Amino acid sequence: MDWIVKHKKWFEITGWILFAIGVVWAWRAGLFTDTEKLQALLEKSGILAPLLFVIVQAVQVVIPIMPGAIGCVFGVVFFGAFWGFVFNYIGICIGSVCAFLLARKYGMMFVQNMTGSKFYNKYQHFLEKENQFEKMFALLIFLPVAPDDFLCYLAGVSRMRLTRFTTIILLGKPAAIFMYSMGLHQVLRMAMAHLAV
Repeated sequence: MDWIVKHKKWFEITGWILFAIGVVWAWRAGLFTDTEKLQALLEKSGILAPLLFVIVQAVQVVIPIMPGAIGCVFGVVFFGAFWGFVFNYIGICIGSVCAFLLARKYGMMFVQNMTGSKFYNKYQHFLEKENQFEKMFALLIFLPVAPDDFLCYLAGVSRMRLTRFTTIILLGKPAAIFMYSMGLHQVLRMAMAHLAV
C-alpha cells in the first residue's frame, strides 16, 4: 500500500479534475436542469450507474479525493432521495470497513501518512483509552461535520473489534448521510433555481 501513500496527492488532484469535467459535461448535457434527460441516461445505463456510484463512494472513503458530502449530493441528484440515500449508505459503509481493515493490516505509519500528521496528532491520544476512543468515535460518526474517513483509519489501529466498528458505522452513518444528502441537495436546488432566473 506504499504506492497509495506516495501518490495520494495525485489521486486527489485527478479526482478533482475528473469531478470538474463531469460537472461541466452534465451541465452542458442539461442533466441538472432537465429531469427527463437525467432519467433517460440512468435508464440507459441500467445497473451500471448505481454500481459505479457505489464503487466511487467506497473508493473515496479509502482515498479521500474530495469531500464525501459532494458524493452524497450527487447520489440524491442522480438517483432521487430514497435510492440516492441507499447507494450513498452502501458505498460509504463498504469504504469505511475497507479503511479500517487497511489500517489494521498496515499499521500506525500507514494511518499517519493517509490522514496527515495534523489530524493524527489531534486524535491519537484517544487511542490510549479504549472506552474513551469508542465513545468519541461513535459520537463523531453520528455527526455530519466529523472527518469520518480519517476516523475510520484511526479506529483500525485502536483496540476496537471489527464487529463493534461495523455496528457503529451501520447505525451511525444513516443520520449523517441523510443530513448531508438532503441538506446540501436543497442548497443545490436553490442555487440552480437562482441561476435559472
